[in-house]
Order: sequence, then structure tokens, then C-alpha cells
Amino acid sequence: MENQNGCSLLKERAKSLTAMLTLEEKIGMIHGAHLFSTQGVERLGIPPLVMSDGPMGVRQEFEPDCWKAVGSSDDYVTYLPCNSALAATWNRDLAFATGSVLGAEARGRGKDIILAPGINIKRSPLCGRNFEYFSEDPYLTGELAVCFIQGIQQWDVAACVKHFAANNQETQRLWVDVEIDENALREIYLPAFYACLTRGKSLSVMGAYNKLYGEHCCQSQYLLHDILRREWSYEGVVVSDWGGVHDTELAATSELDIEMSVTDNFDEYYMADPLKKAVEQGSIPEDRIDEKVTRILTLMMQLHMMDDGEKTERKSGAYNVPGHRQTALDTARESIVLLKNERKILPLDAKRLQKVLLVGENAQRLHANGGGSAEMKALYEISPLMGIKMLLGGNVKVDFTRGYQSGAKKPEDGVNWQEKSLEDGGGHGRENQKENQNLAQERAALRREAVEMAKAYETVIYVGGLNHDYDSEGIDRSDMSLPYEQDLLIQELLRVKPDMVVVLIGGSPVEMGAWIDRAPAVVWSYYAGMEGGTAIAEVLFGSVNPSGRLPETFYKSHKDCSAHRIGEFAGEKKVSYREGVFVGYRFNETFGVEPEFCFGHGLSYTCFEYENAVYEASESESYLTCTITNVGERAGAEIVQVYRMAQNQDLLPIPENISELPKIFPSKELIGFGKIYLEPGETGQMKIAVKGKTEPCVFGIANSVKSMRRVEQAQGWWIRPMIRLFRGSQVPFLV
Repeated sequence: MENQNGCSLLKERAKSLTAMLTLEEKIGMIHGAHLFSTQGVERLGIPPLVMSDGPMGVRQEFEPDCWKAVGSSDDYVTYLPCNSALAATWNRDLAFATGSVLGAEARGRGKDIILAPGINIKRSPLCGRNFEYFSEDPYLTGELAVCFIQGIQQWDVAACVKHFAANNQETQRLWVDVEIDENALREIYLPAFYACLTRGKSLSVMGAYNKLYGEHCCQSQYLLHDILRREWSYEGVVVSDWGGVHDTELAATSELDIEMSVTDNFDEYYMADPLKKAVEQGSIPEDRIDEKVTRILTLMMQLHMMDDGEKTERKSGAYNVPGHRQTALDTARESIVLLKNERKILPLDAKRLQKVLLVGENAQRLHANGGGSAEMKALYEISPLMGIKMLLGGNVKVDFTRGYQSGAKKPEDGVNWQEKSLEDGGGHGRENQKENQNLAQERAALRREAVEMAKAYETVIYVGGLNHDYDSEGIDRSDMSLPYEQDLLIQELLRVKPDMVVVLIGGSPVEMGAWIDRAPAVVWSYYAGMEGGTAIAEVLFGSVNPSGRLPETFYKSHKDCSAHRIGEFAGEKKVSYREGVFVGYRFNETFGVEPEFCFGHGLSYTCFEYENAVYEASESESYLTCTITNVGERAGAEIVQVYRMAQNQDLLPIPENISELPKIFPSKELIGFGKIYLEPGETGQMKIAVKGKTEPCVFGIANSVKSMRRVEQAQGWWIRPMIRLFRGSQVPFLV
């Protein structure tokens, strides 16, 4: 990024260059000339602006004007853990490193803008794109996304943070109109964007498909002018989502800079020939076009795509280098969350094993090539089955049986899903359909086979969960239940193997109530990238001590989520966010709704003790320091979570509409976190920056030893343990 003076100089140079362009040339720069690029101006040395999808890696190459994969062998790339997995690490350094891999590979593939990260808040566990997003919490999202963006942009590639804003469902995503209290919008749904654009300095931002207050977000005066440009003073480039523009005049007079879409009628886009005609007829002033082009040219100079006055050589990037694969592995390792570990079932002792049975489709299923625009061509992907076999070697017999079968594959019609992605409002909810009789019989047979096989093995590991039939762009889930009759399979397996380890993979929480009280050990993995299977194996067998923490609430049922219990999800014309700021744990903690596993939960194979917590504040910063000792027998990492707790506020009855209540505040709010690695017996000190002014207040420090340390400001500071009432040991008691 340039400093302020440097940016001003670039902007002046861009203005001068804009004045040299014809109207037709300028129009070509502000809309898609191909599916992933704009038009350049060769006579003035202005190149096209080339973009790519990329939440988990740079997407495969398509033909310029149709959704047909090029099919060459040079667009395989590093498959990174999804943003939810990255959030589960609670590790800013890994967020930067992962972003750096994405930026380097985007530049190595010749891209100028990478359409990432996705930072929309996880309002409901049923949103199909939740795996692309970080968290239900705006502070955690913003802290990690800022680092992610900084990692990307060090490679002369622009991040494009998305989707701005209140884009929290796939059902009718092109037309649904969000009704939300402005305070909730600013407290929950905008802060991460503000952090990404001001601290992260993201060079571009993508508008959302949906409407907000009756305006489509990609042409909204309120969002793009009042907030983005005027209030936040943002000078970067605004790109539409693909097909998110619906009106020439509204788009042209808004602060949108580039219109993109999924269709090949590029000259007919709203900001193409229709806009050129409107300017020539005098109904839209040409200086609105000049503003957009100036921002685009400034961006190009910032990326060293063209002469910036300093003749700076643009970085070349690289992809599929060994260091990138190592970062993918490091992130995957820290993303695994140990949800439950009774009787210390885990880690398993490889030296004592002779036969291991893996049950479940996800043991061998690969996930890189699904999910919508997050799909990609992975250089490779290690499944859990392969990861476990690689780790154990030839002295342990590792067998696999499917146990269940996913849904029947739909016949291919030869049309890429993206060509049809704007039909029927852009998305829909998944309907619960009756399974075909043959499929039900086949599942019953697979289930019987798995249960019989399990009886003959000393160790059984179940690997199930979701896949991109459920975690996908354009589809919302109907509920949180495990698909494919997995609950029944897990229950029957636990009857014959009560010490079975359950491993679940997915992008969103699932219901576990049918068997969770009987399962002694449960491990959760988000889609963890090309080395996900390696990381799962290492955690199961103890070569890696798990340190992941949940970045979202795992509800007992989606009906416990405030978006469903108080608000609306998913409306087809309008959706009311009646829950206000009470999203995720803010709702649960304030109104006493018990989750299955709470936000911030995660266990370790070791234990940590906290001492000497002290809060200090000055005019410029606030922070809390504490001493942490690893009192267990294994090296491990602890995540210190600091929360603000509302004082003198009892649990409240659940209202029908939050806005009808007198002014109340969430009882708890995350305001700081940090991660520390300690050897057995080692003591370290943490200094946690605390968000906002905090005096007077109560702080809670959550850790992973079934206790909560609470720090109160009275005559001085003091600490006392508090026992968690909800399941698990990671307690968000707050500040």
C-alpha cells in the first residue's frame, strides 16, 4: 500500500490519464469484457484488470467468454483451509501467512484481484456459504481478515473483501430485502468491513447480491455513498457481485466502479452500451464515469500494473511451492477442534494398535472441487483415510467401509452451474425430500455391514459430517441434521463400539443430540485444505496437540439460533433481523439458551493455569496481561479469550421482538484474544490488546480447563475460577 502522499500522487496521475481516454475506452474499463476481466486500452498502456475467485485457492481457468474449463494442467494450485477453518485457529499470524499464500498464487497465476476474503457474519447455521466466512463474531472476523488481506496485498494483488453487506442467506439472494435496525447493522454486520477497509486497507470491495433498506447493495446510495465513501472515506475500487447490478442509472450514479456478471452479452451489461448511450444523450454526466475510471487506474498503479512514476517492478508471485503446502498444513493443524474427550480416549496410541477401521464417506471423500465459486483444482488433497494410513505405516492394518451413501448424483446436463446461477432469484433453500426406496435399502445394507465389521476391530473411527452438497453457494440448508441417515449409523456403531471416536467434517454446525451423550470423543474439522487429512490423523494419534476453538456457536438445533427463534431466515422477499445485535453467543449468553458447544470452545491434551491478570489502560490503548503455565505433560497452545461482561444484568426472558424491549446490551462480548505456545512446565506472559474503552467493567478470561477466570475492577483486580454450566470447557464468560 502507498502512504497518503503517495496515494494522492497516484490519484493525480490517474486523473490525467483518464482525461486522455475516449468515452468508449472508459466504458470498457468499468464492466466485464470477459467473465473475469475488464477491457484494457492498449494505445495508452492500460492493461485489462484480471480477477479470480479464491477463498481457498485461485480458481481454475475458464474460457474467456463461457463457463467452460480450459482443462489444461497448469492451473492446479495450493488448496487452503476455508475461512471457517482459519477462524478456528484464532491465530493472526496464520491468517497473514494463509493470505500471503493466496496472494502469491494469484500473482503467480497472473491475477490482479483475488475475490477474497468472505467476511459476512454467520447469522444462521443454515446459510450455504458459511464455510467461506469466518465467524458469528465481528471482532474475531475483523482481526483475522485484516491480517489475511495484508498477506494477500504484499504480492501486488488486490484483495476484494465481500459481500458488502448483510449478505447472510442464499435463498433468493438476488432479490431478498433485508430489514434491520441500523444499530444492529453497525454493531454486528459492518465492523469487520470497516476494519478490512481501514486497517487492512483492502484495495477493493465487492457489493452483495441482496437488497438493504430497499436498495440493491451493488447500487446502493446508503451503503456505497453515505457509509463507504463519505463516512469511511474509502477510495478503493467497488466491484459488483457477478450479476448484482439491475439498473443503469442507479449503478452509474452510485459509487460502484466495475460491473461484472455471469453472462457473455458483455456489451449489454448495464454499465456498457446502455450507459454509453445515456451519457451521449446527456441523462448521465460523464464525470461520474471519470470518477470510476480514476479509481481503477489508481488501483492499477498501486499494484504496479503500469507506470506509477517510480518504475517499480511488479512482484511475480509463485504457486505450488513447498512453503505454501507447509502453510496449508500448519493452518489445518491448528484448525482442528477437539469437542469432547471423556476418559482421555484421545490421543490414540499407534504403538498399541494392530487393526483400525474407518467408517464413513468423508474418510475418503475429497472436497476441493465443490461449493460453488469456492471450487478449485487442488494440486492434491489428503483424505483422512490417506492421512491415517500415511501416519501409521505398514505395521497397522487400516480398513475402510462407507457405512452410508450420499445422495444420488444428479445427471450432468453439460451446463456449468454458474451459467444458471442468476435463475430463480439466485438461490433457494434445500427441501427435505423422501429418499428413494432403493437408496434407503442400500444405506441399510451399508449400515449393517459397517456395524458387523466394527465388532472385529479394536479401534473404530467414524468420519462423517457434511459435504458440498450441503455447504454450497446458492443453497441454504433446511435444518442442522446430519444427512444420509448418519445419526442412525453412529448410534448403532456406538452400541457395539462404545469407545468409538467420532470425527465430523463440514462447513457449518450439525445436530448431535441423538448420540452426543454416548460418544466419548468427538473431533470437528472444517474443510481444512489439501493437508486436512494429515492434520486430522496427527491430532487423533497425538503428534499434534489440538488447539482449535469454535468461531461460532454449535446449537442443539437451528431453532435455538436467534435468527430463527426471533428473526426470520430465510425470507424470499423480505427478511427481518428482529434479533438485532443478539447474534450467536450474544443471544445465548443474554437469554440463557444452552448450546451443544459454545462459541470459543475447544479442548487440549494438556492443561493451563492462569495467574496475575492485570488490566491497564491509557489514552491510546487498553490491554490485559496474564501469566499462563502449561501444567500438563504435553506441549500445546492456549488461546486466551477476553470478554466484556454487562454488569448487574440477570438472564432475560426470550422476547418475540428485541426492538420492543427497553435498551439492553449483550451480556458478553469478545474484545480480545491471543495465542501462546508452551512446553510442559513452561510459563509465559500474554499481553492482550482490548477493544474499546472498558472502564468500569468486568472481564472474563476463558480457557480450556473447565474453568473461567474473571477479573473485576473494584478497589483493585482479583481472580476467581468459575465453573462452566454449558457443555464443554471453553467458556465465553465475558467482560
